[in-house]
Amino acid sequence: MARAPLLQLNGISLTYGGNPVFDDLDLVVHPGDRVALVGRNGSGKSTLMKVMAGLVEPDRGDVVLPPGTTVGYMEQDPSMEGFATLGDFAASALDPGEAYKVEMVAEGLKFDPAADPAKASGGERRRAALAKLLAEAPELMLLDEPTNHLDIEAIAWLEDQLKSSRTSFVLISHDRAFLKALTRATLWIDRGAVRRQEKGFEAFEEWRDATWEEEDIQRHKLDRKIKAEARWAVEGISARRKRNQGRVRALQDLRQQRADMIRRQGTAALDTAAAPGSGKRVIEARGISKSYGDRTILSPFDIRIQRGDRVAFVGPNGVGKTTVLKMLTGELSPDTGEVQHGTNLEIAVFDQARAQLDPDMTLWESLTGTPEMRVGGAADQVMVRGQPRHVVGYLKDFLFSESQARAPVRSLSGGERARLLLARILAKPSNLLVLDEPTNDLDIETLDLLQDVLGDYDGTVLLVSHDRDFLDRVATQTVAFEGGGRATIYAGGWSDYQAQKPDRAMPQPAAKPQTSDKASKPNSGETGKTGDDMSGAARLSFTESHRLEVLPGEIARLEAEISKLEQLLADPALFTAEPVKFRKATEALAIRQEKLAAAEDDWLDLAEKAGG
Repeated sequence: MARAPLLQLNGISLTYGGNPVFDDLDLVVHPGDRVALVGRNGSGKSTLMKVMAGLVEPDRGDVVLPPGTTVGYMEQDPSMEGFATLGDFAASALDPGEAYKVEMVAEGLKFDPAADPAKASGGERRRAALAKLLAEAPELMLLDEPTNHLDIEAIAWLEDQLKSSRTSFVLISHDRAFLKALTRATLWIDRGAVRRQEKGFEAFEEWRDATWEEEDIQRHKLDRKIKAEARWAVEGISARRKRNQGRVRALQDLRQQRADMIRRQGTAALDTAAAPGSGKRVIEARGISKSYGDRTILSPFDIRIQRGDRVAFVGPNGVGKTTVLKMLTGELSPDTGEVQHGTNLEIAVFDQARAQLDPDMTLWESLTGTPEMRVGGAADQVMVRGQPRHVVGYLKDFLFSESQARAPVRSLSGGERARLLLARILAKPSNLLVLDEPTNDLDIETLDLLQDVLGDYDGTVLLVSHDRDFLDRVATQTVAFEGGGRATIYAGGWSDYQAQKPDRAMPQPAAKPQTSDKASKPNSGETGKTGDDMSGAARLSFTESHRLEVLPGEIARLEAEISKLEQLLADPALFTAEPVKFRKATEALAIRQEKLAAAEDDWLDLAEKAGG
């Protein structure tokens, strides 16, 4: 028997500021759904998620939630008033005996549960909100950009958690790799309409392009029909006037139908202006290092960056990536070593804090108030790649409306601020782009366009990002920060780095024994080590210990599910009688077999590590 939907929206309509966000929207979320919610910045993704969570009341329509169904929403700016620590907030809906769940999640998301909410950064507060949701494990999770403020390690941890969870979820993210790994269906918000495809994000772009191509064909056919009918109206309307009135009304209906077609929003017109070419050698650093007190940010490090290189800097948050960028560009001096710049270097910087934008200035002032962009005494002209442009026309290139031109920067969303900063730095001629977290808050199509721009850019790019897909598409070299001040250079992007780096899956004891693993076994002829002798061996973390405890139950569950699916597929009539059921069962069997193999490998690794 089919299970009832977890959530259902019927005839939802919502209007903000006179503009409809949704009109007569129907939507169903089923048990087991893992849905990507995609669309342009400003298309209404977060608003729709808040309607689903019951935080925004629609103008019309019903939100149907079966009794007893639990829905959790990850708040972007949670109120933590009354909570002494981030951990208290994250555990506020749990029974006292379940507090360990918050400790597990906090370890994976890398935040301190004991931290004071009043002193915590925005990123730490968001991670606590995500930890609260994961620890509560509702039947349906609504995740709005959960990877923002997470480093690559934490993103990978979250990805694994969601993969192994039974919870259904709807997910908004700009991280392609994250979406591809987790989703099985896609909701696409486009011009107030929501379409659904029963395929994960992997198939989204092909579906989107086919939809737009069909729209263009229908628009072209309608234009031709209107043109033919209009010609008839001019040439033949004088004859049989009474009989032709229906056709005239039909022409009016066609024109109205054409006027009602909502045109797609254009793509941001990103382009770069290259300054006079830099020398072949752009930056050369020899023996540079940096420490703050007892903390080593960078041990002596050498790198040579040549014209045209795209160098990515990757590693956990707080490891020192931005500090090293500042040393390479000359903004910060190293403790030891030297940094030499090539000739004719013109640097443009995109900073992760968006500190170059004054929140009290308007968008107009943000462009015309910059000396290098202002055109003489003109108050409405900006210099863009050596040519004067009207400020409103240039803002429209970056998808801002004329009404937004006089709005303050503080009114913009995170994605809109990123686009405004890109408008500033891409207008300035440069031959070295420094991009510190440029992918945060940008929609997928603008990310595509930025990638194309960087591909055509004549200069050199230094890039910090946690977006694995973007790194693979852009980087030609990867500098990996591996802790303790160590930084290693690898050829290629993220996937190339993963393939080249030393295997870190094996335990790394603090005090490595001189004998090999084989020689330490009891049958090797040497005396076995006691527990006290193993003090230098790798110990299990809290998360690993809990994982080792729950894995046997998970393995037993997967084995039972595999057995049931194999029994179902053993029916020779299933393929012809119910091909859809056969296909879904086959896919489910493959997924569970893969999970079982991974769970067994995890158990063996953890059991070996626990035994020393």
